[in-house]
Amino acid sequence: MALSYAHPEVLVETQWVADHLSDPNVRIIEVDVDTAAYETGHIPGAVAWNWQTDLSDRVRRDLIPKAELERLLGRIGATRDTTLVLYGDNNNWFAAWAFWQLKIYGHRDVRLMNGGRKKWIAENRPLDTSVPTFTPTTYVADEPDLSIRAFRDQVLESLGRPESVLVDVRSPREYSGELLAPENLPQEGAQRGGHIPGAVNIPWSMAVNEDGTFKSPEQLAEIYRSKGVTPDKQVTAYCRIGERSSHTWFVLKYLLGYPNVRNYDGSWTEWGSLVGVPIER
Repeated sequence: MALSYAHPEVLVETQWVADHLSDPNVRIIEVDVDTAAYETGHIPGAVAWNWQTDLSDRVRRDLIPKAELERLLGRIGATRDTTLVLYGDNNNWFAAWAFWQLKIYGHRDVRLMNGGRKKWIAENRPLDTSVPTFTPTTYVADEPDLSIRAFRDQVLESLGRPESVLVDVRSPREYSGELLAPENLPQEGAQRGGHIPGAVNIPWSMAVNEDGTFKSPEQLAEIYRSKGVTPDKQVTAYCRIGERSSHTWFVLKYLLGYPNVRNYDGSWTEWGSLVGVPIER
């Protein structure tokens, strides 16, 4: 019998989005690595969230504060019952990061558009350059659920424990320490190159097909289980700043149904600069 995704409801296809462009209970949100991509054309009715200014604390290295997220959702007229559909470039890197943050603050119905911006454009679906406006709402988020977020001390305490596994989702050259950042991004953010001791390297991109859609449940299960990343373990994913690892977190938690998965968003920019912690190359 073929496997199915553990939570298929969190993925929507491009056709589903096309069928719901005028649905008042749906908000479509584009989150890109290239923050200028939205302006060149986006899904009609979609709003843009800037990962640098909208989804990050602008004073300290942290996620967006609860009050800021409430304002962000209120501006697009969202309520606790709104279906939020996220998509973006780079096969949904930052869309997955926004998904993770929305789950931290307790929004129930969040979905990713399978294939992201790449697939929408490849299918010659309509693009718009206008920016929609909505009647504002007063959105009230939950207090943060930190069970899906890992902090440096938790990672340090997990080293060498057989019940825990670290997944480094960066490229092999970043994992080895040859690069400090992806080749197409600036070399910045950490003092040293390498990886957290004991971490296995499973690049985030292994989870997607050429068209940007997620691989089948059978393929995904084989990718992670073959490296010892099994559902019985406490899994922590990390990358450089937490966005690629949120993509892997999504795959493990929602597509494969792993019960204990955290995203270490401090990732290599933090670990690679910490005083007194071990690294491997």
